[in-house]
Amino acid sequence: MVGFLLLFLPFPFLLYIAAPQIRKMLSSGVCTSTVQLPGKVAVVTGANTGIGKETATELAQRGARVYLACRDVQKAELVAREIQTKTGNQQVFVRKLDLADTKSIRAFVQDFSVEEKQLHILINNAGVMMCPYSKTADGFEMHMGVNHLGHFLLTHLLLEKLKESAPSRVVNVSSLAHYLGRIHFHNLQGERYYNAGLAYCHSKLANILFTQELARRLKGSGVTTYSVHPGTVKSELTRHSSFMTWMWWLFSSFLKTPQQGAQTSLYCALTEGLENLSGKHFSDCQLAWVSAQARNEVIARRLWDVSCDLLGIPLD
Repeated sequence: MVGFLLLFLPFPFLLYIAAPQIRKMLSSGVCTSTVQLPGKVAVVTGANTGIGKETATELAQRGARVYLACRDVQKAELVAREIQTKTGNQQVFVRKLDLADTKSIRAFVQDFSVEEKQLHILINNAGVMMCPYSKTADGFEMHMGVNHLGHFLLTHLLLEKLKESAPSRVVNVSSLAHYLGRIHFHNLQGERYYNAGLAYCHSKLANILFTQELARRLKGSGVTTYSVHPGTVKSELTRHSSFMTWMWWLFSSFLKTPQQGAQTSLYCALTEGLENLSGKHFSDCQLAWVSAQARNEVIARRLWDVSCDLLGIPLD
């Protein structure tokens, strides 16, 4: 028995030594597009940290006018100045956007519409994960309210500007966690039963269903849309869960960096020739498989109708 244990003692050390190679293997997929963006306008939600920050930085590096749409304006201002210094692009702006409050979303779009005549790239990146049960300002369960309904409303309100600016793109950041998600229409707000981990999974499934139905409705408009799995990224997304924060710390050597996590969002936003793949899901800068639930067109259409009803959007 002792000999058996001694045999495995070097394993943690070897795992640590191999971590860079393992992380490289798990971080395949790099956006190699050389597209430049002078004169183009982009909005990135949740751009004051993590994947969103890296996505906004790269768009600014390519010459776009970039709007950091964030709840924490003070933190975002610091990030904007950092991006301006790093890229030399002074057209990086911060605007208040709280996806947990539809009034804030509408105010953001109203102000943005006054400032900008066009919008070419919308990156719906912001999100919450494993929150204790709580509700948004409008009474929606926090995961579904922020991750899905908030971005649903934001995209809806910006659609005309996206169409007028075509060709344009919408990228929705989802997750591999969608495989565990289900859309329980009888319990969409988690009032009958609630599990923080599953609530996150449900909202990520909603992101993919929204992307597919949006693509169907936008066919021929010049606006295309894609959902992405960024990978398991070392970021602040786990801040609501002590357990997940500890797990992220324990396995930090194997996690993607935010820059690596941003690659698939950038790939879908920039790569030429993706128009015929509108509505598809991507991971590591290539097409990725989704769950059977995520391919269900009936659920996608019903979720669209229910979302419109909850948000007071007239049905088409």
